[in-house]
Amino acid sequence: MDVSLLLPLTFLLPLLGTLILSLSCGRLSEPASAFVGVVSVGLAALVTLALSLGFDPGAAARTETLWTWIHVGDFQPTIGLALDGLSLTMLGIITGVGFLIHLFAAWYMRGEEGVTRFFAYMNLFVFSMILLVLGDNLLMLFLGWEGVGLCSYLLIGYYYQHAENGWAAFKAFIVTRIGDVFLAIGLFLIFRELGTLNIARILERAPEVWASGSTTAELAALLLLGGALGKSAQLPLHTWLADAMAGPTPVSALIHAATMVTAGVYLIARLYGVFELAPDVLWLVGLIGAVTLLMAGFAALAQTDIKRILAYSTMSQIGYMFLALGAGAFNAAIFHLMIHAFFKALLFLSAGAVIVSCHHEQDIRRLGGLWRRLPLAYGGFVIGGSALAALPLVTAGFYSKDEILWQALASGHQGFMVAGLVGAFLTSLYTLRLIIGTFHGAMKSDNARNAEPGRGLRHGLPLVVLAILSTFLGAWIHPPLESVLPGSPGEGVEAGQTMLELMASATALSGVAIGAWLFIFRRDWLARQVTRPWGIRLWTLWNAAWGFDAIFDALLVRPYRALMRWLKNDLIDGFFNLLAGIARLLNLVLSKTQTGRVRTYATSMVLGATVIMLVLAFGL
Repeated sequence: MDVSLLLPLTFLLPLLGTLILSLSCGRLSEPASAFVGVVSVGLAALVTLALSLGFDPGAAARTETLWTWIHVGDFQPTIGLALDGLSLTMLGIITGVGFLIHLFAAWYMRGEEGVTRFFAYMNLFVFSMILLVLGDNLLMLFLGWEGVGLCSYLLIGYYYQHAENGWAAFKAFIVTRIGDVFLAIGLFLIFRELGTLNIARILERAPEVWASGSTTAELAALLLLGGALGKSAQLPLHTWLADAMAGPTPVSALIHAATMVTAGVYLIARLYGVFELAPDVLWLVGLIGAVTLLMAGFAALAQTDIKRILAYSTMSQIGYMFLALGAGAFNAAIFHLMIHAFFKALLFLSAGAVIVSCHHEQDIRRLGGLWRRLPLAYGGFVIGGSALAALPLVTAGFYSKDEILWQALASGHQGFMVAGLVGAFLTSLYTLRLIIGTFHGAMKSDNARNAEPGRGLRHGLPLVVLAILSTFLGAWIHPPLESVLPGSPGEGVEAGQTMLELMASATALSGVAIGAWLFIFRRDWLARQVTRPWGIRLWTLWNAAWGFDAIFDALLVRPYRALMRWLKNDLIDGFFNLLAGIARLLNLVLSKTQTGRVRTYATSMVLGATVIMLVLAFGL
């Protein structure tokens, strides 16, 4: 079938599912709502598969203009789609992994209230993300960008009956909006300077208009980076991600694995031509990624909630992608993005299986001993955790993460490489702590002792498929990026690569060995260290994720609230309130003259005419 017919179906099918669910006004049953939500995304995944089977990696990007959106002078953005290796890779992740998450959600959400609303939001999320990656111009990308921001607010605050969930959704919406403002200003600047928002034309025009290192190019790249930091939860716009765990676990899997947090990585890779003209900003991208991955790694070590540990691991892995982008290894960043979608979706869905089976208990201090009772979830954690820790040869994460480290070294960014190795060590530590705390040792609560293992195809199939993709088999999938993104710094260079792979493998394995020593054999000693004054301070600092929430609260939130309280009674408002009061008083006085009596009206007319004549006669 022609691409022009298949390509629109990828986003129209999820949109159709959203419309059916939304217009049903809650009359659909729970199974029917789940069926519509799952099947619509599943069909989109099949369409994506058909597109990939007929895709020629060496061909030029296939564009489809559906219609002209706005026509104002030279400003003529279109509803246009572009299919190339990068957008096809992202499309496969969104629809493929998204379908597995939807299928698992049909099991996870059984018995919940508002399932129709849940799947309507989920499908709208997928629709918005597909628009983001398929749009051939930045205005279409921005439309999808804002769509996923809105849907994240709706999904994070899905359990709106609890105030803390509403605040978590509000926080995610506000923090990501800060980044979106920078992105919007960046689009204005790009259009003013280059005269177009078409992505292909931007990549052509940018080197013609801007010299490498020019102030305007640096400013444009910096504004785009601001938008990417918000969506991808990188320092300093990262504080929303851990609180986003307030939503249902399938939402966490969708946001943190296949869609929203990868949007910033996609944006930078898609507009690589702008960032290559701004080398200082590109270096800043890598620096922010390196700092974020280390900061999040330490924070994950001090969390006790399963989902918060995984949230900080997501922040850390996105940091690896930013590090790769900063080193100019755009292909490596997208490859790790794909592999991360596999193992992180597996980890979140396995966490969801544990949470439901243990009656919504998700504190690892109250779990333990579940490996026999929940063998499938345990297997998902072991395989997904191994890929997250990049255990050598057998996991997909080994191949994608080591590619990033090698490209960082080959590009001359030794500092980035060292940060990546330290981050890999921390990843092994907190991953092993998570698995041991959840599945080994004694059961520490009645919820753990009464765990009920999940059953059924909807529960098991997504975990099995994602587990397979998280092994070395998933690394066999190579995104067709050769004709889309520039070559990596390490292409054609082999000297030192094997040694680096051995170092990375040793780092990951040593992290596992030290973690086993600390969390199994020296558990009592470790507990004593944490109760000492320095241990308490360090634990508190890491548990609070280095205190950024407190810092922002002191520097931004409290001053803003104080300003609002002061402005509530300011002079300007008082002046306008006075004018409004005078207007109301005059209205009251004049309304008293409307009596409905003709004599009164005639008398007032005579008196008025007399006053006017006197004024004219005396020249007043």
